[in-house]
Amino acid sequence: MGSTLENKDIDEPLLAPTSSPSSPESPISFTHSFSSKHGSDGELERILSDTSVPFLRRLGPATWVEFKLLFHLAAPAVIVYLLNNVMSMSTQIFSGHLGNLELAAASLGNTGIQAFAYGLMLGMGSAVETLCGQAYGARKFEMLGIYMQRSTVLLTLAGVLLTIIYIFSEPILLFLGESPRIASAAAIFVYGLIPQIFAYATNFPIQKFLQAQSIVAPSAYISAATLLLHLLVTWVVVYKIGLGLLGASLVLSISWWIIVIAQFVYIVKSGRCKHTWKGFSFQAFSGLSEFFKLSAASAVMLCLETWYYQILVLLAGLLPHPELALDSLSICTTVSGWVFMISVGFNAAASVRVSNELGARNPKSASFSVVVVTSISFIVSVIIAVVVLALRDVISYVFTGGEEVAAAVSDLCPLLALSIILNGIQPVLSGVAVGCGWQTLVAYVNVGCYYGVGIPLGSLLGFYFKLSAKGIWLGMLSGTLLQTIILCWITFRTNWNREVEEANKRLSKWEDRTEPIVKG
Repeated sequence: MGSTLENKDIDEPLLAPTSSPSSPESPISFTHSFSSKHGSDGELERILSDTSVPFLRRLGPATWVEFKLLFHLAAPAVIVYLLNNVMSMSTQIFSGHLGNLELAAASLGNTGIQAFAYGLMLGMGSAVETLCGQAYGARKFEMLGIYMQRSTVLLTLAGVLLTIIYIFSEPILLFLGESPRIASAAAIFVYGLIPQIFAYATNFPIQKFLQAQSIVAPSAYISAATLLLHLLVTWVVVYKIGLGLLGASLVLSISWWIIVIAQFVYIVKSGRCKHTWKGFSFQAFSGLSEFFKLSAASAVMLCLETWYYQILVLLAGLLPHPELALDSLSICTTVSGWVFMISVGFNAAASVRVSNELGARNPKSASFSVVVVTSISFIVSVIIAVVVLALRDVISYVFTGGEEVAAAVSDLCPLLALSIILNGIQPVLSGVAVGCGWQTLVAYVNVGCYYGVGIPLGSLLGFYFKLSAKGIWLGMLSGTLLQTIILCWITFRTNWNREVEEANKRLSKWEDRTEPIVKG
């Protein structure tokens, strides 16, 4: 479950000397894929624990070991999230070429209802990320498959509830004030996305199962191949067969199922998961209530962040000149969203590295990994922010030719640059939180910072002080900044020896010795 503030030792800084437990599990050595390619194999912990060598001389080799591990994890993860994002965007583009009504319908279906389902499913899937990562580090390999199955069962049940929302999407959109024509067309698009819900329910547990073992590249290859197939089939179905919006969304659902099936076939047939996948088991249906609590906390943590920036756009639509505000904000949020994919890759890497090292009882490695991944992500984000500021006067012309919009975007670019820098830190710390199992704690932090500070302050600056879109964004950035500072403080003060013990207790609680019923 999520950690509490009582689990923190406020007297012990992040890189303070810690005593490494003298467990035989610390120097991990086995023939499974936990090699130097997929894990530190205890090398990082040995370097950091060698007090006969000055710390500054240990820093270089330790950083190089950690950098190689992070690059192997982060780069493919970035590619996976980017390609999946492009797949959804391409469907929207194909729909847009059918007409303005179809573009509005696809945009509303994708960025509204579908984005809600994606965030909820991805968030709930983060629970298996915590447990699988720590179990893999602790060499309790057989439990990874069980956790993946439990998560799939829970996400599928959640998918049934989401299906009801999808079925009644038209009256929901009408209730929210959308025009009848757009609501009707968007509902047709959304109906075709119903199979995608259950693809999400299966994909995210599989994805986290593989990531916990540092098996990320195959998902990138599968996503790339599926994207090419998706583009071809969508073109045929939409333009040649003439199935329109429903055809476009159905192809998107099918493409997601292709990704799911291909990844599962890889798990079963590749041989790299033979120790972690032992077949389907009745254990998938045991302990669901407790598993749900961790999944729900994970979903709340992520959804609060996702909805926060959607509210930014909704508030902009209430301003005196909403068209200009929405145009400039949508361009800035699109740029920020693409850059955010890089941070998501580091988020996944941080979660895997921290959870693996905690499970392997390597507190020094876990704390050092946090420092390295946060530093690298911060440096990358600063470089991108500088580039954005340098291109502030021309960046909008990629999206539109209007000079008025270009001036508005240029005016917002300093806030965009600040957002990019914060997004280089905050998602990484959220990944650390997932790796440690702090989802409940971070959910509380998000509620206070985002909805207690950011939105009220943004509304005050934007409407009362008439700072328009800049005021709304500035206020909401204040909430993000406060959240980042709190997460930095919590992480810096963490007692990593205690987190190792918490991980061990968590794994002991979840472990079950029931034998699988189907070998596979």
